Amino acid sequence: MNYYLIVAAMTMVFFPITIIPLWIRYHTLRYRFDAEGVGMSVGILFKRETYLTYRRIQDIHVSRGIIQRWLGLATVAVQTASGSATPEMTIEGVADPDGLRDWLYSKMRGVDEAHPKSNAVPAAATDDEALLLLRDIRDALERVAAERKRGGA
Repeated sequence: MNYYLIVAAMTMVFFPITIIPLWIRYHTLRYRFDAEGVGMSVGILFKRETYLTYRRIQDIHVSRGIIQRWLGLATVAVQTASGSATPEMTIEGVADPDGLRDWLYSKMRGVDEAHPKSNAVPAAATDDEALLLLRDIRDALERVAAERKRGGA
């Protein structure tokens, strides 16, 4: 809340107008991290909910403004391949942004928590329709190459 108070105070004359939405945002902002992805909800009258699966995350940016650095906070912006220039989700007020960024990167790459050095493919990816299609194409190309080898030899 200190960050929002400082930001609102910087608007000087407009402080009463600025502090109300920031106060509502502070009290309604919720993040949820589960096995499949990360969710965010904010708002009272106009509630906005965003849920991103770890597989959709493309990039993660950490930013620290001067006030955030002074307070020891940062903002972690999560982007997907949606084609938008703005991040899909912004996680505000993070005390350990580098740890959160590294954890999100490990989740989006499917690293097994029990064996962090393992690069195993997540179980959900084996059922992915695109992956099955690519495997069928690979197998078909291998059959064509084998037939050409037998026919040409």
